[in-house]
Amino acid sequence: MLMWLRMAPALHLIFLLIIHRVSAAGWGVNYSPSYICALKNSTMTISCTFTYPTTGYQIMKVFWNKDEVKHGVELADLSEDPEYSQRLQYLGDEQHNCTVRLSHVTKKDEHQYYFRFITDVSGGMWTGTPGVRLSVTDLQLESPERVTEGDSVRLTCNSSCKLTDTPTFIWYRNSHTLTNIGDELNIRSVNRTEAGHYSCGVQGQTYISPAVYLNVRYAPDTPVISINRSAVIMEGDSVTLNCSSNSNPPANFSWFKGNTSVGSRRIFRISKISSDDSGEYKCRARNVHGEKYSDPVTLDVQYPPRNISVSMNRSAVIKEGDSVTLNCSSDSNPPALNFSWFKGETFVGSGRIFNISKISSDDSGEYKCRATNEHGEKYSDPVTLDVQYPPRNVSVSITDSGQLWFDSLSLKCISDSNPPALNFSWFKENQSSAVGSGQSFSAVQSGRFYCEAHNPHGAQRSDAVTVTVHQHAVRNISITATAVPILIIIIIVIIVLLIIKKQRSAKSEGLTMMQNDLYSDVPQKVQAHDNPVCDPGLADEAPNETVNPRISAECRDAEEIQYATVQYHKNTPKKKEEEEEQRQCDNTPVQQPDQDHRQENVETVEESVIYSTLK
Repeated sequence: MLMWLRMAPALHLIFLLIIHRVSAAGWGVNYSPSYICALKNSTMTISCTFTYPTTGYQIMKVFWNKDEVKHGVELADLSEDPEYSQRLQYLGDEQHNCTVRLSHVTKKDEHQYYFRFITDVSGGMWTGTPGVRLSVTDLQLESPERVTEGDSVRLTCNSSCKLTDTPTFIWYRNSHTLTNIGDELNIRSVNRTEAGHYSCGVQGQTYISPAVYLNVRYAPDTPVISINRSAVIMEGDSVTLNCSSNSNPPANFSWFKGNTSVGSRRIFRISKISSDDSGEYKCRARNVHGEKYSDPVTLDVQYPPRNISVSMNRSAVIKEGDSVTLNCSSDSNPPALNFSWFKGETFVGSGRIFNISKISSDDSGEYKCRATNEHGEKYSDPVTLDVQYPPRNVSVSITDSGQLWFDSLSLKCISDSNPPALNFSWFKENQSSAVGSGQSFSAVQSGRFYCEAHNPHGAQRSDAVTVTVHQHAVRNISITATAVPILIIIIIVIIVLLIIKKQRSAKSEGLTMMQNDLYSDVPQKVQAHDNPVCDPGLADEAPNETVNPRISAECRDAEEIQYATVQYHKNTPKKKEEEEEQRQCDNTPVQQPDQDHRQENVETVEESVIYSTLK
């Protein structure tokens, strides 16, 4: 019964609330609105009014409560809650206005909120139920995952509940405000420039939705090639080519020299470039939406002259009088513009082409050219100009055998020709047929002789020379009239030597008596031969034997010829000894045979010797 009495006021109040909701008999609380959807981090205001009997009641306390949380036996005052004390602001009074403001709302603030007031009359208190329901929402941007350039795109700014206050949406791209207003953003034909991070918010609120990236995909733009070198590229340098192209997704790159693939990365590097690397390069960018090629770039690798060569306008034989042109070619970059020509080490001309209009034998020799550009110079290998011509300056020379007496005269045909003359013919004047061939010819007859030299380019004859030859069994030939003075001197020297020899023989062996016996008693013994056999030492070796005087005379002549060798010594002691010996021999008496015998011997000699003259 007691328990019932205690619960009676409470039951009575509940009954009144059920019937009058938040007001009864002048007691009540009015909320506007009863449901609020607030944006996260925004400020929420709950409009509220309350009523009570004014007669006999005085308001003692007003406060807000959430979820009817009690503090002891009384509902808790929300303003005393640490989580709300700094954010909750009571805007009403203690008469009829109970409006309240809550700032920086979060998801934690989603509760049922009540207003309660207490009067000075016992049991005169009131709680406005069922209160106000608060929901807190954030913003979520809805966007297609990926779009292709040219597509239509719709972006939507969504919330988990419909905001109580009619919001004005604001759109952002990469933190920059767009002009579009509304919870939807429509792009008719999207392009790559509209790709970026999109977000939305509500005007007047600081909260902005999480950004969403709009991924606009497109085919590669035309690639562009950049080179790490802007100056001249020299052979041996390191060169790097870089291919860049805008595309989404990123493109794969390929490199081409001409139409040949040379690489497959964005960067193409040549560590030691050579002239073979010169040419046009281009790159290709490709992705799933298409491909594009760059404009070509040219690598111009420069280097000094090399492979210098000389070409000639004639590949056959060069003949005297021909026109000969030499052309100098060079591999260089930039092309060589300075060419110099040398014969041996002598500078002979400049220019790529060297021309000799009427070549002569004096132009024969080794030629080379020098090519020069701004990076260096180089010489070609020498080429030989072999100027050929027919025989010329043909002449006949007389070859001396080195002996005083000889039985033939050797003639030699001398010629200047290229190639050297190998075919020689000898002619005697007034005779149509040749009398000999070969470069040398032995003249055994008198007459005027000339030679004719031949090579593949022609022939030329020499002037005639006169040769006089007298033949005999002994086959001695005396030299030309120009040699007569020398011959006379030689004969005088021979006679002097013979006299000296005879004087020596008479003094040492008593030659005088032997000669008398020899010329008086010698029987006539002569061998039948054109050339009698003589022994120069016969008189000495067999003084008692019978000897033919004619043979003896001839032997003496042969003996005289045998000793017809003259040696000349300048300023030697031997010469002084010979002069001394000569003086002694001049003082020694020599016994000669009788006059008749000598005359006979002289005539015999004269019959066997013919004196010839060569003119």
